[in-house]
Amino acid sequence: MVAKPDLRSLTADEFAESFQDLGQPAYRRDQILDWLWKKRVRSIDEMSNLPAELRQTLKERYELTVPEVARAQGSKDTTRKLLLKLKDGRYVECVLIPASPALYGEQSDRLTLCVSSQVGCAFGCKFCASGLMGFTRNLTAGEITSQILLAEELAGTRVNNLVFMGMGEPLANLPNLLKAIELITSPQGLHIGARHLTISTSGVVPQIKKLADNPRQIRLAISLHGATDEVRSQIMPVNERWGVEALFEALRYWNSQKKQHLTLEYILIAGVNDDLEQARILAKRARGIRAKVNLIPYNTVEGLPWVRPSEDHCRAFRDILKNSGVQATLRLEKGHDIDAACGQLRLREENAKMGSTIEKG
Repeated sequence: MVAKPDLRSLTADEFAESFQDLGQPAYRRDQILDWLWKKRVRSIDEMSNLPAELRQTLKERYELTVPEVARAQGSKDTTRKLLLKLKDGRYVECVLIPASPALYGEQSDRLTLCVSSQVGCAFGCKFCASGLMGFTRNLTAGEITSQILLAEELAGTRVNNLVFMGMGEPLANLPNLLKAIELITSPQGLHIGARHLTISTSGVVPQIKKLADNPRQIRLAISLHGATDEVRSQIMPVNERWGVEALFEALRYWNSQKKQHLTLEYILIAGVNDDLEQARILAKRARGIRAKVNLIPYNTVEGLPWVRPSEDHCRAFRDILKNSGVQATLRLEKGHDIDAACGQLRLREENAKMGSTIEKG
């Protein structure tokens, strides 16, 4: 049986083309889009101003699925992590991050959502919980955008900043990612400005160049975590395919196409990539592409051997960058007490489910 298209995975143009076959007036199409993205209904039956016959036709032709919030950690004024159960029983995570008063002021209404793009991950970054259970599948555009709808429902307010830094490698799911971005930025969709979207990648060079050619002025962050091939390859298997030089060549191309400054994400892991010589090399590389650097002390993941450096050492690493003229922040991250490292909550849930299956067997 061919799967029916999910209404929240169709762009406005795709839906208009599909809806045309039904012989309905255009205002009905607009009503449906309003139900989907403004009123945010969970079922076609809730579209109460549509004739019953049209609602039945829609149910026969399309589906409208909404992930279930399986678990939530954190409180309203702190970082909150959501574990979402998808239609096929798989789990993904998203994280709500309120504004830091130190960075944005006490009255800032900035609310960031960290969004997942895949179930699991095939890239195997050595510090990350997402890849411990391997890659399962890509998320659809509807599953990506549903994370935003559910997070806003929980928060009771609008998310106004998105970072694609959750589970998965976003650029390995580029077609669905671009479709989701269209839905997110469209006035008929969620209507969040492209400049409030940041995509994080481990360094998929060909896709970086494709994304650079996309006209939307989205932001890009690179999970770098090593300033040389020798160090980065210990942490990032993707570096074996696209080394540091190839990556930075792609970032120079990005700069030629985009106005927004790049961000280099650098998780500090004791005895692995925190040598101060790495800081000096990193400073030179960051200056060459006018990038800012976001330093993040390693967040402990159960089952992985890494540990975080001392705060004094992290500050020394940061100061080398700043004294070299690089904009650098040291993020003593929020959410350290709520399985905050990407994929941890999902990993616990999958392991619990697996253990339950074994016990029943």
